[in-house]
Amino acid sequence: MDSDKLLERHRAALPGWMPLYYERPMELVRGEGVKVWDSQGNEYLDFFGGIVTTVSGHAIPEITEAIKSQVDRIVHSSTLYLIEDQVRLAEKLIELAPISGDKKIFFTVSGTEANEAALLFATRYRGSGEVVALRSSYHGRSFATMGVTGQSIWSPTSRTALDVRYLVNPYRYRCPFCKGAPECNLLCADDLRSLIEAETTGHIAAFIAEPIQGVGGFIEAPPGYFERIKEILDGVGALLIVDEVQTAFGRTGSHFWGIEAFDVEPDLITLAKGLGNGLTIGAVMGRTEVMESISPNLHLSTFGGNHVSTAGALANLEYILNNDLQRNAAEVGGYLKDRLLKMGSEHSIIGEVRGRGLMLGMEFVGPAGDPDPGMAALFLEACRARGVLVGKGSLKGNTIRISPPLIVTREAAKEAADVFEETMAEIGTREKL
Repeated sequence: MDSDKLLERHRAALPGWMPLYYERPMELVRGEGVKVWDSQGNEYLDFFGGIVTTVSGHAIPEITEAIKSQVDRIVHSSTLYLIEDQVRLAEKLIELAPISGDKKIFFTVSGTEANEAALLFATRYRGSGEVVALRSSYHGRSFATMGVTGQSIWSPTSRTALDVRYLVNPYRYRCPFCKGAPECNLLCADDLRSLIEAETTGHIAAFIAEPIQGVGGFIEAPPGYFERIKEILDGVGALLIVDEVQTAFGRTGSHFWGIEAFDVEPDLITLAKGLGNGLTIGAVMGRTEVMESISPNLHLSTFGGNHVSTAGALANLEYILNNDLQRNAAEVGGYLKDRLLKMGSEHSIIGEVRGRGLMLGMEFVGPAGDPDPGMAALFLEACRARGVLVGKGSLKGNTIRISPPLIVTREAAKEAADVFEETMAEIGTREKL
């Protein structure tokens, strides 16, 4: 369909606060591997993967056939009935979980709902409604998850069901604690102790964080950060909730779970996005005693862990493991980051290149190092014109996010990196103004 006409209908029927990328929004109608096509027949390299979601690639036969086969049998029954693929998927995830001891899992339909459930379990288990979250974090669009989201642009209400306090995030590039220091001093983590003592009753339920902040601009916690955080939490008996919605399944290259870059065990982990490779599925997984804490009350999900989503997610997980996509993320991501770092050394408008594996970010800045969202938007548009799709993020919208499917080849990464360099050469004229 004509994109301009579809945009007109979109604006008439859907809320105006729903963002659309690009000055002329596009409709993607087909995908294959790391490539997508719009309704006008234009081909693109997809280096944003539906917001860090299409982890295994588009139209992967092993995954789509599992979905089609399930649709032909039964689409829905609800969690009031046994679902074999739901059990098989749960068993596989529990086997892979970076948590020792007995574990259980509850399936949802999204990352938002997974984080909502994790907050429910944690507050119930601890008998406390006090939660600590990070600034620049993003955990969802529901009432409670917006309450623990540390970005005002994604939190349209100051009301929340929880008592939330925000800790300074481990943002090395702009950290108020170690700015100018040769390396991170982890004072941002130590401040959790002061925050708990000064701003809470001392009996907090949990600390929730992403190993690498996604919407926050792919901000990576420094070595030792979560170890220090966990030590403080253990001292007051609070839980660690790790939001792995964007970092799981080998995307960071170095580990299958983002939190595995640190020597800690979370109490709860939330999943979504890459779990279903585009299907609507999420999950919260954690220590059995925490997961069972809402008993004797009843709780279910009409659509969570449904036949189609679990069949597809199970096939997706097996595809990731059988094809060692984590290793590919490390190798191709390492090559791509080297190219980005070289660009950063040549262009002062790139303040920082960061991230791991195929979760990479470039922060655009002005002459004084201040955020430059306009330059990021210009880069986004110019890449699209050259056939590469990337994303944006961070509090000021000045960070370009790069997260292609984990099947991306070195050749495709080179093609994208060449486009990035051409784009920088084009927009770099503004750098000299």
